[in-house]
Amino acid sequence: MLPRRVRSILNLDDIVTHNSIANFIGIIKLKHPCGMYSTGSTFMELPRRRKRCERKPWVTHITELKRIGRRERKERQMVKEKIVWPPENGLLVKELIPIAHEVYAARTELFACVSRVVKSIAIYACSLCGEVHVGHSPHQIRTCNITGSPASKEHSWKVGNVEHILPLVESFHLYDRLGRAVSHNERLEVDRIPAVVELCIQAGIDIPKYPTRRRVFPAYNLAGKIIDFEKKFSKEDEPGEDIDTFGFWESRKKPSEEKKYIDVNSDDTQGVSMRGMAAWERMRSGLSKLMQKYAIQTCGYCPEVQVGPKGHRVRNCQAYKHQMRDGQHAWQEATVDDLVPPVYVWHVQDPTSGKPLVNNLKRYYGMLPAVVELFAQAGAKVSCDYAGLMREDVAVPGLDEEKLVV
Repeated sequence: MLPRRVRSILNLDDIVTHNSIANFIGIIKLKHPCGMYSTGSTFMELPRRRKRCERKPWVTHITELKRIGRRERKERQMVKEKIVWPPENGLLVKELIPIAHEVYAARTELFACVSRVVKSIAIYACSLCGEVHVGHSPHQIRTCNITGSPASKEHSWKVGNVEHILPLVESFHLYDRLGRAVSHNERLEVDRIPAVVELCIQAGIDIPKYPTRRRVFPAYNLAGKIIDFEKKFSKEDEPGEDIDTFGFWESRKKPSEEKKYIDVNSDDTQGVSMRGMAAWERMRSGLSKLMQKYAIQTCGYCPEVQVGPKGHRVRNCQAYKHQMRDGQHAWQEATVDDLVPPVYVWHVQDPTSGKPLVNNLKRYYGMLPAVVELFAQAGAKVSCDYAGLMREDVAVPGLDEEKLVV
């Protein structure tokens, strides 16, 4: 046993050491306006690019999906009614109807703002690998590494447009989301519309051009089968009237044509970019809320998306080992990035300098989604969620200073 006086001195030393470490950590955790630590590294890794033979990561773990499948098989063996809640029973989720309208309005405003800003800021796309660059002049980073690319891995730039920074993901429009899936022979008879629009329609938006069935009474699940006691068509709903089944591809509207419905001040580019940035955040946050209730399926190997509780049966998958699936898709649960794929581009910290990004300093550059980078170069403030991707805490050295960096 140590004497009491020695133990007191040791305890006092521990207290002083603990307080010193706490004060030191408090000094380190000085935050800048975005809330990140100013002395620590805020770098965030981008999602790793999947190989051609790799499947998309599961939203729900595969073991949990197997457990749910075993439980559902046991329930189907017992002839009893299963209580289903909206939207699985065909009814709308009332509290999500305003969110669907907000997402649809945010998407329309986003495309209008992007169409206006691209007139002032150049967009480039590689004709070989499809990489996108926002701003002038295009970067000199040698990352073109596909079949047919030059040995130097330099990009072959061409002028891009809105579709390069906002890829259009389409889905089959369903008149009845609880009906049977679209078959392969019906692939040319069913409209294909943007997946975000289809989700908003199923969540409560009424578009006369794309009619959908609105149930008054819920459907029931008996022994694993959906039983609907409503008539297929009510007296007010006559199928075929004012609905053009064929030729929908001739009158399909491009997203860039929606800008005329939004009043955008063409003189204030910074104001338009701020509105576009807010619309981008509202659309993604609203989609995440809708997807918590409304099921969306995506192929595990290709970008195909189907809004609804199950995927379609069209055999048009050309991804890895599609011959084993007879061209059908490997459906799994989708994420927000499947509906609105973020095209990541290199972040230009000083667009006014006019100096292109060079290959030797690529490890010091950050990346951003192309839409966010476009609005950031137009004067909009970037959200703190992207601080780790922008790498604003890293000072980009000069070419003559690179060898001096430790």
